[in-house]
Amino acid sequence: MAVSLDRLLDDLLAEAAGVETMIGPLDDAGIARPTPAAGWTIRDQVTHLAFFDEAATRAAVDPDGFRQEASALMAGGMDFPDRVAARHAGLTAAETRAWFTRARAAFVTAFRGRDPRARLPWYGPDMSVASSVTARIMETWAHGQDIADALGVTRPATDRLRHIAHLGVSTTGFSFRLNGRAVPTTPIRVELRAPSGPLWTWGDADAADRVEGTALDFCLTVTQRRHVDDTGLVVTGPVAREWIGIAQAFAGAPGPGRERSRA
Repeated sequence: MAVSLDRLLDDLLAEAAGVETMIGPLDDAGIARPTPAAGWTIRDQVTHLAFFDEAATRAAVDPDGFRQEASALMAGGMDFPDRVAARHAGLTAAETRAWFTRARAAFVTAFRGRDPRARLPWYGPDMSVASSVTARIMETWAHGQDIADALGVTRPATDRLRHIAHLGVSTTGFSFRLNGRAVPTTPIRVELRAPSGPLWTWGDADAADRVEGTALDFCLTVTQRRHVDDTGLVVTGPVAREWIGIAQAFAGAPGPGRERSRA
């Protein structure tokens, strides 16, 4: 099935609107509220999105310039997301909101009408235009979850989660390699119940190793926003259990994940 870049971008804008709704009322004290990501405030979550929106735009319109900037950033160590957050910790709530809105609008403008199969550089392997937009959807949803948790907000699950779930499945090999482990050849079946009701599936229907549950629980797990034991996912088989323990749908260094709830 051909990828609809316009649909991806529309879904990205919908996710961004959810973030803007949550941060809209915040004053300078509110934007500095801590989130479940250790050491990160709501401001850090938003400036992270804005910075990497701008980086993705640069990758599309000036790939050579992006490569130079990315190399310089990564030369300082793979903790560069924390350094980016620290660099912008002095922004006011109004400045933070304005940057996010401006960066997201520029990204969408730069990507409209592009060939979804065209390759773009990134902080690691190149990716397609469609994958770049999908990654921004995932990042917006995941960092939005941290903001929602900090504010005590429950966001309604939507079928936009399919983008994130697909990314979570397709990064299985990446998750193993990132953690210095051999990529297994054992097939894994993933069956997820969509927010609207249908069953989404990936992999061999007869596979013994399986991950089953709701799309929301799966997306929370592969973006490392919840420990798998704090979800309703049913994980069967040693390979599936190993994968779900290290699953990581986002680029960068291996994520620390979230501690299991003591509740």
